[in-house]
Amino acid sequence: MAAIKVHGNPLSTASMRVLATVYEKEIDHEFVFVDMRAGEHKKEHFLSFNPFGQVPALEDGDLKLFESRAINKYIACEYAVKGTQLIYQDSKKMAITSVWMEVEAQQYDPAASKLGWELAIKPLLGMSTDTAVVEENEAKLAKVLDVYESRLAQSKYLGGDCFTLADLHHLPTLHYLFGTQVKKHFDSRPHVSAWVADITARPAWLKVLALLSQQ
Repeated sequence: MAAIKVHGNPLSTASMRVLATVYEKEIDHEFVFVDMRAGEHKKEHFLSFNPFGQVPALEDGDLKLFESRAINKYIACEYAVKGTQLIYQDSKKMAITSVWMEVEAQQYDPAASKLGWELAIKPLLGMSTDTAVVEENEAKLAKVLDVYESRLAQSKYLGGDCFTLADLHHLPTLHYLFGTQVKKHFDSRPHVSAWVADITARPAWLKVLALLSQQ
């Protein structure tokens, strides 16, 4: 059996984030499907992995982790010699990467996730989109992307010259947003647009999308 088990659902952006990292690191793993429609993530067995009842969760031997970004940091460090080097060993370079990892989590993701919910997920569920929420968060996202455009004019990737977790963590929300009107905000910024084209074409990410298409 594989040493690592990823408990999740491919439709979940957080699960997609971890799967992208596992594929980038070329780690032998077992994906344990969690049927969220059946409420499996709220049942006792899964709550032993994540007491908050949210996917994904990771098992690596006797280690159990939850929270996708924390899982990814662990994988990148523990399996540093395998696959893509998603973090820097140099402390100063890693400090810069860490800044942009925080930017993704604290500045980009709140707006991006709300837009993904309103414009991509709600329509699938037959729910009405809240246009006020969309308008507010489009404005917030645009400001973040202005900062990204400036950063990416100076650096190929957000965290530096190499693809890192700072870039990878954006992939799941980008997937959902690019099927909506929000795509125009990325396309209208040339450095952001080139960066998106680069990171979304990575073979590891295409494996995640292949898994998603089977759902």
